[in-house]
Amino acid sequence: MKFKLSAIAVALLVVPSAYAQSNVTLYGVADVGIEYLNKAVASTGTVSAGAQGNNLWAMQSGNQSGSRWGLRGVEDLGGGMKGIFLLESGFNLDTGTSGQGGRLFGRGAYVGLQNQWGQLTLGRHTTPFYDFGVTYDPMSIASRYSIGAQDPFMGGARADNSAKYMGTFGGLSVTGLYSFNNNNQEVAGNFTNGREYSFAVNYAAGGFAVGAIYDQSNRSAATALSTNSLIRRAAVAGTYAFGPAKLYGGYRYAHAFNGATLPGVALTNTVSNLGWVGVGYQVSPALSVSGSAYYQNLRQSNAGNPWQFVALVDYALSKRTDLYTTVSYALNRGKSNLGVNGFNDQLGASSEAVQPGANQFGAVVGIRHKF
Repeated sequence: MKFKLSAIAVALLVVPSAYAQSNVTLYGVADVGIEYLNKAVASTGTVSAGAQGNNLWAMQSGNQSGSRWGLRGVEDLGGGMKGIFLLESGFNLDTGTSGQGGRLFGRGAYVGLQNQWGQLTLGRHTTPFYDFGVTYDPMSIASRYSIGAQDPFMGGARADNSAKYMGTFGGLSVTGLYSFNNNNQEVAGNFTNGREYSFAVNYAAGGFAVGAIYDQSNRSAATALSTNSLIRRAAVAGTYAFGPAKLYGGYRYAHAFNGATLPGVALTNTVSNLGWVGVGYQVSPALSVSGSAYYQNLRQSNAGNPWQFVALVDYALSKRTDLYTTVSYALNRGKSNLGVNGFNDQLGASSEAVQPGANQFGAVVGIRHKF
């Protein structure tokens, strides 16, 4: 349950002093489930020839929504101006450990100003591409079985050292982000090292919504003399809601330059085209179902151009607690190694990779509580 903390309580918990006109909201999500995978092969970046894989049963945290707790605050400065901040910490419910590599506030940490012209904040933010995916992906970029398996959050979920602007003007909304270095490796004399910037525009009217986005991210180099590799992404997508149904569709283009690689593509300086369609349906106030299909065309010899299919059933026990079941099937050909949770090069040393060319089925049953 969301609730407001008094200025005195906030002062005791998070800051040495606070003003009476300030308020802070404590919120969070606890999400955990049991997952089954077939043809899972332990991976260290490569999968041994002839490995067939085995069934895997595992408890997984953050399947539909990343488990988290956070503090969100606002102060009325007068004249329509407000001061705002957010501190959001991710955690693994199955082990009690911190998420995002052990960061205290790995899901978000920023402060800024807000008025009728929008808000401008500085810190660690979700990227516009992540926000774009939440709106236009039928699975809302669920941690398990969504567009993130095909392309992790279509370019990265969060950006460090960034300034982010968001503004809404009637049915039109715009977002822009600039990161001075998204890997905390600033190098004197190399202004583009680790730089990322993106711009998105969305328009919604009635049951119709459409959006477009462009993003460029430079890889970090060790010295000022190194040439930064980079990835450019662009996407367009739309939704249409009528009655209890909602249709989704979109396309993402990605191009790697100067030695960069894309997820699922071993070759450098290549291109990827990703398309998706989906539908959501509210069967009753408590029951909803969704389905989606993702197809990726990889510009690589014998890449296989994988498909992924996902279906979700969600049942709300209350406004804050729901039960869900998600199933997914990854269809590979040639050298493609897409598992339901991502390509082998994304999974690293986990036990969720698949043998190149093999298909994989996955299912997760879980419970989620929002407070």
